[in-house]
Amino acid sequence: MPAARLSPLDSSFLQVESPTAHMHVGWVALCSPPKDRPRPSFQELRSHIGGRLGRAPRYRQRLAPVPFGIHDPIWVDDEDFDLRRHVRRARESNINRVVDRVMSTPLSHVDPLWQIWVADRLGDGRIGVVGKAHHCMVDGIAAVELAALLLDPTREPPPPDPDGWEPRPPPSTTRMLAGGLRDRLADELALVRLPARLARSPLQLAGDTQRAARALVHSFSSPAPSSMLNRPISPLRHLAFAKRPLDDLKQVKRRFRTTINDVVLAATSGGVRRFLQQHGERPARLKTMVPVNLRDLDKAGDLGNRISFLFVDLPCDEPDPIRRLLDIHMTMSDRKRAGEPQGGDFVLRALGHTPHRLQKLASRLVSSPRAFNLTVSNIPGPREPLYMNGCELEEVYPVVPIADQHAVSIGITTIKDGAFFGIYADRETLPDAELLAHNIDESIEELMAHS
Repeated sequence: MPAARLSPLDSSFLQVESPTAHMHVGWVALCSPPKDRPRPSFQELRSHIGGRLGRAPRYRQRLAPVPFGIHDPIWVDDEDFDLRRHVRRARESNINRVVDRVMSTPLSHVDPLWQIWVADRLGDGRIGVVGKAHHCMVDGIAAVELAALLLDPTREPPPPDPDGWEPRPPPSTTRMLAGGLRDRLADELALVRLPARLARSPLQLAGDTQRAARALVHSFSSPAPSSMLNRPISPLRHLAFAKRPLDDLKQVKRRFRTTINDVVLAATSGGVRRFLQQHGERPARLKTMVPVNLRDLDKAGDLGNRISFLFVDLPCDEPDPIRRLLDIHMTMSDRKRAGEPQGGDFVLRALGHTPHRLQKLASRLVSSPRAFNLTVSNIPGPREPLYMNGCELEEVYPVVPIADQHAVSIGITTIKDGAFFGIYADRETLPDAELLAHNIDESIEELMAHS
């Protein structure tokens, strides 16, 4: 079986990584220990995680670069895999300190690209779990799914999965070089043959072209405005938390016949508007990257990135909270109805057949502050109660990576009856991320007052 190669989208997250922009996605989970038996020790939790790795083989693989960089890296088994390097104990009693330290450190590219830190003695008596995986390995949806691999629907975990894993030796340099040349030639031939293949399906060609054109127009027709959110950043990170009952968002959704995602974007718009005013900046319509899940449209596997992007102007300049919500609802409905997420996916797939230098150029263009001001990502989580070795999952906060010259990203995860916002910021450029979290909470209050 040939080794899996990074897709062009997966590879783009490696290409835009820098010493100040760490491209890992992540999550922070808070669990309550069982009351009817002793709380699990760190060693027991590490063994619990290790017993589930057979469900996610990629977690025991590392990247192998192709000689001379003629193609994207491939995944190979890590012959020196050691669970102790990836599941570590955090001795701090404050979850914020754990998160800031873990998320401010990039993942080593010579090891499998993930880590889980377990803070088994938090000051409030709970157990904290901080996980991160490189964006070239998973998108936000897959990261939540992989976190769920550690969880069970019952307090009593089932026995560990049978696991007879033995690492396969990596291919030789010659084989990697030959495979890279073969795949590169196949990409170029596919690009040459693309017009003829599409000509045999003129209706599909017309639809794909129209959707792609709309996606490109909204992505690059106008540059993102200048903002304090787009300045040079440091490697230091901080995650601010905000949480609301999910029913609050549903109440607004039902009243104005929108979606939960519309409410999230409207709350973000109001929170950012107030934040800019508090810092003496005149609010403007900020260009926002909104990841869109395509996994329900393509059953092509559990890992890797199956997302597209919409670039939406958040109406931060609008003082009325309901007008902000309806503006976003109409925009998002129009974009999705026109198939723009699929159009963006078509563009990304087509780029995969172009020369490597063009792919790198496109990656850097799309991640630049001229393309967008901030990212807002809605990542639905499981709705039923879940447990990690008897410890009930209570809260989960997402970590959405930030590219260079982007000071903040905003993610939301919904689990059970709660909605949990993670405001992920550069600690030096945006030291008061808690204020933004508070503003988003206040913006939800504004929306509810009209519901």
